[in-house]
Amino acid sequence: MPEVEIKKGESVDRALKRLKNKLEAEGIMDEMRRLRAFETPIQRYRRKQRTAAKKTRMRFRANLQVFRRDNSQKAAEQEPTAEAVTTAPTTSPEENSSE
Repeated sequence: MPEVEIKKGESVDRALKRLKNKLEAEGIMDEMRRLRAFETPIQRYRRKQRTAAKKTRMRFRANLQVFRRDNSQKAAEQEPTAEAVTTAPTTSPEENSSE
């Protein structure tokens, strides 16, 4: 069970808010709400499906950020400088018509 010590000069309301945030972060408040009433098997199934989908989304986002970061670093390494790029000489239409 999380504990919160009231600091000197801190209001009780602020300490309660910190306690509530700790309880919420550990999932205790969700568990209390869930256990307050009977949960049917279909409700349990749907809840587990929602949490699984949320975990999958979070994993996907984390992997996507790593993928983007790696690709941007590779692109910066492979990006040619202006000096290294050589372009073919362009010919104007007038030069082609005189030949």
